[in-house]
Amino acid sequence: MTAEIDPRGAQLSVLRARDGGDLLWNGDPSVWAGRAPLLFPIVGVLAGGVYRLGARTYSLSRHGFARDKIFSLRNTGPSSAAFRLNADASTYAVYPFQFELDVRYELSGAVLSVSTEIRNAGGTGMPASFGYHPGFRWPLPFGQPRSAHYIEFETDEPGTVRRIDDAGLLTPARHATPIVNRRLDLLDSLFQQDVLIFDQLKSRSVSYGSNQGPRLRVGFADAAYLGVWTKPGASFICIEPWHGITDPEGFSGDFMQKPGVQVLKAGEAFFAKMDITLLES
Repeated sequence: MTAEIDPRGAQLSVLRARDGGDLLWNGDPSVWAGRAPLLFPIVGVLAGGVYRLGARTYSLSRHGFARDKIFSLRNTGPSSAAFRLNADASTYAVYPFQFELDVRYELSGAVLSVSTEIRNAGGTGMPASFGYHPGFRWPLPFGQPRSAHYIEFETDEPGTVRRIDDAGLLTPARHATPIVNRRLDLLDSLFQQDVLIFDQLKSRSVSYGSNQGPRLRVGFADAAYLGVWTKPGASFICIEPWHGITDPEGFSGDFMQKPGVQVLKAGEAFFAKMDITLLES
C-alpha cells in the first residue's frame, strides 16, 4: 500500500493498494468532508455542547478540535511519518490543559500502523478521550458490488448495541445486535439512526470487504468501543475504534467523571493503536 497524511489533523488522506485502487474515502464535502479524522479530546458530542470542569463551563464541538488543527511534522522517512500537536492559546481557551498529542504512521508491506500517544504535560490531572475514525470505500475497488460487502468480527459478539438521539447523545436503550455468526451485513437501513455503537466489544479486529477479492482488516488492540457509521446511500463505511464515547442523554456531571474519559496524572501518557491490513484474496 501507499499512504498520504495531511498535516491538518494529522489525518490519513490517501490509502491505495499496490494496483492504484483507492481504499480510503475521498472526503467529498457534499457528503462528508472527513477521511480519517483523529478525535480528541472528546469522542462524539457534549450534552448542550458544553462540559463542566469544577465551577467553569467550556464549549467543544463534535469530536473535539484536533481534526482541525495543523500538526507539526516531527520526522519522516520512506515508510513513516510522525506528527505532534501541542496545546496553545486557542486550545487552552476551550480545554485548559497542557498536552502533547503524538501520532505516528508506518507502512510495512500490507500493514499501515497508526500509533498515538497523549501526554499530560501539565501539573494537574487531565481528562481526555481519543478515537480513530477512518472511512473506507464502499464498495472497495475490487470489482464487487456495494451490496456484497460486510464486516466480519474476530469473535462472536452477542452483546447489545447502542444508539444516539438526534442531538448525538447516547440513548439508554440497548438493542439486539445485528451481527449474525460474527458477520454484519452492511445495509443502509442499519444507519437510519446514525452510528452503531458496540460497547461490549470482545473482538480485537474486524475484516471488511466481500467474499471475492482483497479485504481490509482493522485491528484495535485495546479500544473499549467500536463505532460503525455511514450516511445511508454514501460510498463509504467508517470503522471507528474509540477510547471514549459521546455523552449520555441528560449527562451533567463534571468532565472528570464523563463516561469514557481517561484522567491522566501529571506527566502520564495514554497510548492507542490501530492497524489497517490489506488481506489478499
